[in-house]
Amino acid sequence: MSKQTPPVIHRPEVVLVTGGAGFIGSNFLLYMVPRYPEVQFINLDSLTYAGNLLNLRDIEDAPNYRFVRGDVADAPLVERLFREHGITTVVHFAAESHVDRSIMTPLSFVLTNTVGTVTLLEAARKAWGDHADPERFRFYHISTDEVFGSLGPEGYFTESTPYNPRSPYAASKAASDHFVRAYWHTYGLPVVISNCSNNYGPYQFPEKLIPLVILNALENRPIPIYGKGENVRDWLYVRDHCTAIERILLSGQTGQTYLVSAGCERKNLELVQQLLDLIDEELGRPVGQSRRLITFVKDRPGHDFRYALDASRLREELGWAPAYTLEEGLRETVRWYLTHRDWLEAVADASYRAYYEKQYALR
Repeated sequence: MSKQTPPVIHRPEVVLVTGGAGFIGSNFLLYMVPRYPEVQFINLDSLTYAGNLLNLRDIEDAPNYRFVRGDVADAPLVERLFREHGITTVVHFAAESHVDRSIMTPLSFVLTNTVGTVTLLEAARKAWGDHADPERFRFYHISTDEVFGSLGPEGYFTESTPYNPRSPYAASKAASDHFVRAYWHTYGLPVVISNCSNNYGPYQFPEKLIPLVILNALENRPIPIYGKGENVRDWLYVRDHCTAIERILLSGQTGQTYLVSAGCERKNLELVQQLLDLIDEELGRPVGQSRRLITFVKDRPGHDFRYALDASRLREELGWAPAYTLEEGLRETVRWYLTHRDWLEAVADASYRAYYEKQYALR
């Protein structure tokens, strides 16, 4: 719930949303398209395994929404979109985001996350010119807390924390963050950056922890947890993230970075146990029954121990606050997946299952 309404700095006209068929991007579009009918939204997505147009059925016929299939690293396509549609705003979600996949195929992460970001930055600079007016033009780059590395049992990442990426995914996102800042300092491109904690909620592809737990609990399949489950993550309900993005997009200071967090830390094992108990409750099973599915697997290389963000700048300067507690967000998420099993079946296809079996060596 917002504490105050800060002044509007940027007024979007035509917004290019990259990766809008993915998890956070589709939730953002579902929130923003009906909320701002006077603004045009163009969704550029290459529809990889994690992108799904089923996510956007509720707005696919909206007069202020259009989908374009394509790669953010395709410079001629990106430049044509800026030219033909008069793009004034970029909200850049598109990224390869799964750490395990980055360990197996790091180059694909560099191409999408780093080269793709620079391609967009250069197209924006060409279209808007150097030292563009920040009231009309804005390049908003969505990033992750993983660029900061790993925390011990205490303390928080802040906007001034030095970068220390420890996986190919984190390194590719750190590089893209640096390029965004470089375009601000070198060319005066009006940019903002936000680094968020772990998101969860509707439309998340079931390779990530929370939807994976829900899917496997429904099918009575093993639920893999790395190591002893003692790694700590800071959890953010995706709708809260969308309201934070809206606030930063409109009112964030040009050239600034904002950390987005609801301050909901949990050890992985504790989170999974809480989630499984909610699933049992919603399904009418004996609460605690599904915990038997938990299976500890070999820890992944370079597994960061703890992430936690200090979001005080966002709260104090822009008046943002989360609307959901962790329990409320998890319950909403469980209910969504239980009532959208058709979506789960559509995305959890044979190719995903083959990857899952190979990755975790579970049968």
